Amino acid sequence: MLPATLLPDLITLSAQQRPGSVALTDGAAHWTYAELAASTRAVASGLLQLGLQRADRVGIYLEKRLEAVVASFAAPLAGGVFVPINPLLKPAQLAHILRDCNVRVLVTSPERLAMLQTVLRDCPDLQQVVLCAPPPWPPASAHCAIHSWQELANSAPRAGHRVIDADLAAILYTSGSTGQPKGVMVSHRNLVMGAQSVAAYLDNQPDDTLLAALPLSFDAGFSQLTTAFLVGARVVLLNYLLPRDVLKVLDQEQVTGLTAVPPLYLQLAALDWPQGTGAHLRYFANTGGHLPRDTLMQLRQRLPQAKPFLMYGLTEAFRSTYLPPQDVDRKPNSIGQAIPNAEVLVLRPDGSPCAADEPGELVHRGALVALGYWNDADKTAERFKPLPVATPDRPAGLQLPEMAVFSGDTVRRDAEGYLYFVGRRDEMIKTSGYRVSPTEVEDILYATQLVGECVAFGVPHPLLGQTIQVIATPPSVPSDQVQNDLITECRSRMPAYMLPAGIDWVTGPLPRNANGKMDRATLARDWLARHASTLPPPPSAR
Repeated sequence: MLPATLLPDLITLSAQQRPGSVALTDGAAHWTYAELAASTRAVASGLLQLGLQRADRVGIYLEKRLEAVVASFAAPLAGGVFVPINPLLKPAQLAHILRDCNVRVLVTSPERLAMLQTVLRDCPDLQQVVLCAPPPWPPASAHCAIHSWQELANSAPRAGHRVIDADLAAILYTSGSTGQPKGVMVSHRNLVMGAQSVAAYLDNQPDDTLLAALPLSFDAGFSQLTTAFLVGARVVLLNYLLPRDVLKVLDQEQVTGLTAVPPLYLQLAALDWPQGTGAHLRYFANTGGHLPRDTLMQLRQRLPQAKPFLMYGLTEAFRSTYLPPQDVDRKPNSIGQAIPNAEVLVLRPDGSPCAADEPGELVHRGALVALGYWNDADKTAERFKPLPVATPDRPAGLQLPEMAVFSGDTVRRDAEGYLYFVGRRDEMIKTSGYRVSPTEVEDILYATQLVGECVAFGVPHPLLGQTIQVIATPPSVPSDQVQNDLITECRSRMPAYMLPAGIDWVTGPLPRNANGKMDRATLARDWLARHASTLPPPPSAR
């Protein structure tokens, strides 16, 4: 049987080999690979019936559920591009994504559609809305046709547009160092090769059960689907409210593989575990930030049979490195080595390779390098660049340039080839496993018209990685009411992970740097100095 080359092949081929095996579980509902493949084909035909053209974007604004999974594979099967949208995002942020990549079809729920009524009118390219459940009221939209999921599922079979593995399959939105989130363009090849690489080092097998605890809009969250479907394993969808819900599902579904971010692992480690919890777990993998060593040790004590995989990655290259379980004790602070079928370089500013233990920029090359940022030539040129001519082992006879991802992260490589994270060059805030742009926070604060000037920055936190702190000047005389109103407005405009942990009111104007911009670095440094005695201690080294 031919190997998978396109994203939908992951389901199609497993359905041919293991048609009766369960592919997806959501609560008490289960779907076999044969059922999942049939549903994906039907919905792909339904999207074509709606007039979907090659490379048209299909937005998916749902929690983890069957329809979200099927739509993610049906859109590229039809020849379109799926755009998974974090269900935590507020309407204004969703509208930015819909406008930015010209989404034509939106798959959502009646409840979410009701929240979007005020912003959809500002999305002129959106033509069709598909509701995954019958609404309790007659749906209405100013310019969009409303369709039911069942309407798509019952459509006559149609052949999709021709697609090859180099074509765009998805756009994953991730925060950048400035402004609104930017769309990382991911090809079929990126997703399929990523699944093969990760499944190889995690040793995923058909009898695995993977828990999908992360949002499917995350590259690591969606990877739970692709790695499982590649080998014919089962995925359990979980929209958990409390960390204890995760522990319950581990046992109820006999989960063998868990991938999560440090904040969830910190919460799990703090719970009292019933005897035997997680006994079926074969591995647990960390992504999205540093996992404190104390937390790692607690998890290993409670899950002695489970192998720990510590991973580093960026959406622009899906996944870059992992630390094999057998090296965790020997190299506890390392982010490991390159994943299969990828190479990670450490380069100086002039493009030459760094010596052992010399800090340099992490540069990722290989089949997982994305296609750039949607409709943004400047940001693409900043991060996606041709490999330097002096790159080691690159033959001089090669004529065409090879594009690589220049991560912006500073790392060093020891004499044995293991990498260590040093820091970031930009001002991104990493909190609760999310990357948050400080300027996006500031833009929302300015939109409230309750601040004169403001600056946001990250503050170290032992559980969340960082929290968001704001220094602001009021538009007039400050008062408790102004601050209360601002916090209320933030809650209505921001997802929970983006909310500032504190707002310091000062008299303006705020200091500027030599370029006339707000001096974020100085403000953050001064704030940390003033609050040093009240900050929680930093996490121990991994």
